[in-house]
Amino acid sequence: MTHTPATPLRVLIVDDHAVVRAGLRALLTGEPGFDVIDETGDGEEAVRLAARLRPDVVLMDLRLTDDSAPGDRVNGLDATRRITAGTPDTRVVVLTSYGSQGDVVRAMEAGARGYILKAGPPEELFRAVRAAAGGGMGLAPEVAGHLAGPMADPGIVLTDREIEVVRLLARGHSNRTIAASLHLTEATIKTHLVRIYRKLGTENRASTVSEAVRRGLLELG
Repeated sequence: MTHTPATPLRVLIVDDHAVVRAGLRALLTGEPGFDVIDETGDGEEAVRLAARLRPDVVLMDLRLTDDSAPGDRVNGLDATRRITAGTPDTRVVVLTSYGSQGDVVRAMEAGARGYILKAGPPEELFRAVRAAAGGGMGLAPEVAGHLAGPMADPGIVLTDREIEVVRLLARGHSNRTIAASLHLTEATIKTHLVRIYRKLGTENRASTVSEAVRRGLLELG
């Protein structure tokens, strides 16, 4: 979906702290181009709301807890996995206090298109939401650092041209736009994608970008 200044990004907020939800709602509604359409502190309800409302972006906390019924709750990771599988046009951006490498990798594997920290500046939040909605990835600098370098798999080698293609995929560009940017034909881009998918063991554009980042083959800021 293409968004213009007259088409605000529709955002669903998922966090189990009411004060945090209120703060995020105030922050986003105060910034042009965003429309908070609903909020919840429950993972199961988040999945239902995403299916019914079809938001552009879901802001998802990873830790959704309830002391009264801890075993019955759907956590943020499970909710992310279910939303990205059941509502593929909706992008999930994780907004959490935890930035460990394990958390970040699991979120990416679940289908998240962004990962930012609550301690970060508002501009980081806005940028991540816009990037995810546009088909790219929105990562906090600290998160990008976790996903680069140390996790690189020496058994997976992408050529310089393939890296360029994946980098443009991460920015949400179509095959036609990538072809124009690299002065190639669309058929050549499709051939590159087939080879990239085979090397990374992926099946679509989103999973390809996530896998390239996870393996340290691509750094995104």
